[in-house]
Amino acid sequence: MTTSFKQKLGQGGYGGVYKGKLLDGRNVAVKVLNDSKGNGEEFINEVASISRISHVNIVNKQLKWEKLYQIALGIAQGLEYLHRGCSTRILHFEIKPHNILPNKIFCPKISDFGLAKICPRRESIISMTDAQGTVDYIAPEVFSIHLGEVSHKSDVYSYGMIVLEMAGGRKNLDVGVDHVRD
Repeated sequence: MTTSFKQKLGQGGYGGVYKGKLLDGRNVAVKVLNDSKGNGEEFINEVASISRISHVNIVNKQLKWEKLYQIALGIAQGLEYLHRGCSTRILHFEIKPHNILPNKIFCPKISDFGLAKICPRRESIISMTDAQGTVDYIAPEVFSIHLGEVSHKSDVYSYGMIVLEMAGGRKNLDVGVDHVRD
């Protein structure tokens, strides 16, 4: 598709852009994101922003609502597997755009299990002694001054924040909390 990324078209703040060709012969621009910039939120923001505009001087190849829906559904199915399909329940605690990696057909893959907690399937609540994760995506109960017991619902909250960003076409603002435990 990109002939080993030989023909660079340009360099943006978030990565390089290379010429590619689809199997049907159409030319495309392929963006390769830098690892060092942002949390993947820029990718979600760019995709959502581009999907809402149409102008002769602006790139207009966009993800349709159906594709955004399929991405959101894929993330939900991955979470359902972690919460109900595994032999042990896995609570991720770091569901955010940076940790959702699309493959070449935009099938989302949940990654980065560094903060994940494993608990027996029969248990749905675990105890936490400190809040960890990315502030904009952490459920309020994780940040609560009365921190203690949390559940898979924290991942569901984080998923909801991602879907809200996809639907709104921008990063959510003012989602902070009043009380943060140190």
